[in-house]
Amino acid sequence: MQFSYFGKAYHGWQNQPNAITVQQVLEGAFSTLLKHSVDLMAAGRTDAGVHAKEMFAHFESDEIEDTTDLVYRLNALLPDSIAVQVIFKVSDDMHARFDAVERTYEYWIVQEKNPFYSDLAYYVKHPLDIRSMNNAASILLQFEDFECFSKSNTDVKTYRCTIKNAVWERKEDKLVFTITADRFLRNMVRAVVGTLLEVGIGKTKPDDVKTIINSKDRNNANPSIPAKELYLTSILYPEKITEKHG
Repeated sequence: MQFSYFGKAYHGWQNQPNAITVQQVLEGAFSTLLKHSVDLMAAGRTDAGVHAKEMFAHFESDEIEDTTDLVYRLNALLPDSIAVQVIFKVSDDMHARFDAVERTYEYWIVQEKNPFYSDLAYYVKHPLDIRSMNNAASILLQFEDFECFSKSNTDVKTYRCTIKNAVWERKEDKLVFTITADRFLRNMVRAVVGTLLEVGIGKTKPDDVKTIINSKDRNNANPSIPAKELYLTSILYPEKITEKHG
């Protein structure tokens, strides 16, 4: 399944006992329409408030005769903040999370107060040195261990990630940071952006990013910035699985 969501109303993707999540809402809609329990395994876990323009999840079900009709009925049942684009068959061994080879996020910033971006982009009033921020961003590609940008007490086996792209660009009235990697640690992108913004306002030098990464200490990186301006924009698989349904 390919789907998208606006994350403001949700405490992230993954089910939680006392909070509403995207997974909970989607599984509830599926179970209602298919008349059996449905467990969704998504390509990743987004934090509370984070949005997904493109997300994939796999699930097991009895034969679905008309996936187009199911998509229509799901979208009629789901809130406006969640939309299903397509449902299609994949091989039995396909795994939405472990088979994904690349993920891309964007973080949006505006530098003038704009009421139309209040829930979409982070307002930074200080002048930013974009060249220095891009110099610092390029340093990320030289490293693989990003423990310094990981949320503390995270239960992961490795802090290694391969970053393929990290760049700041002016796009119309926004400043957009785009980062692509094979995987991301919890809170990683927001911690990276927070650190690069310190470079942009002149509090940190680009080369200081090397020291921060080598320290492997979360306390040396800057605090994470808000989540509501972060977007998961694309997920890549070894074969573009969306092509398999035609």
